[in-house]
Amino acid sequence: MPRAKLTVRIPDDLWIHDVSTSHSDVTFRVSSVLPGPDAVIGVLELTASNPVPILADIDSRDDVRELELLWTHDETAMLQVETADPSLVAPMRQAGAPMETPFEVEDGAVTWELTTSADRLSALGESLEESGIGYDIEYVHSTDASRATQLLTDRQLEVFLTAIDGGYYDVPREATLTDVASALEISKSTCSDVLHRAEGAIAHWFTAEYVGRREQ
Repeated sequence: MPRAKLTVRIPDDLWIHDVSTSHSDVTFRVSSVLPGPDAVIGVLELTASNPVPILADIDSRDDVRELELLWTHDETAMLQVETADPSLVAPMRQAGAPMETPFEVEDGAVTWELTTSADRLSALGESLEESGIGYDIEYVHSTDASRATQLLTDRQLEVFLTAIDGGYYDVPREATLTDVASALEISKSTCSDVLHRAEGAIAHWFTAEYVGRREQ
C-alpha cells in the first residue's frame, strides 16, 4: 500500500488561493474538513502579527458562505469556513482516497499526505487532471505492514503489550518496571532486557520508515 505526498496547485478562482497568495508569508493549517457535494466546511488556524485583515479578506470572498472565528490567542486565530465551491477536495471524494489532516496551505498550494491503495492513488491523479488541477508528487513510498508486525518476537510483543496495558508508558507513569515484571511473573532484570530489545526494534524501524523518508 503506497504512502504519497502531493503538492497541489489551488485553482485561481478559489478563495483560499487568493487569500494565501495575497498573504504569502502566512501558513494556513487545516485541522479538519467536512466535504459535501456542494459545500466544504473546514477548520483552520493561521498565525500573523495582525490576523484581522486576513479574516476580513476571507469574509469578502464570494465563494465563502460563512466565516466563524472560533478563538484567538496572541497572533494565532482559529476559524471555521464554509465555502460553496468544493472543487479542490472533489477529486479526493471521487477517487475514494481518505483525506488526512492536518495539512497546510501556503502561497496558493496545498500539501497532502495520504495512505491508500495504488488504484485509488492513480484515480486521484486522474481526477485532479480531469479537473484541471495541477499537482506534483513529492514522493510515493510502499508501506510494508508485514515488516511492522514481524518486528518483535512473541515474547517481546507480550512484554511490550503488558507494559502498555499496565500504563508503563503513560504520563504520569501508572506502572513501574516491577509491576510489569510481576504481572508476567518474570524477574525485573529479564523484563527490562526484553522490553529494551522491543523498544530498540520499534525505534529503529520507526526511524528508517518515517524519519528517514521525511529527510528525502
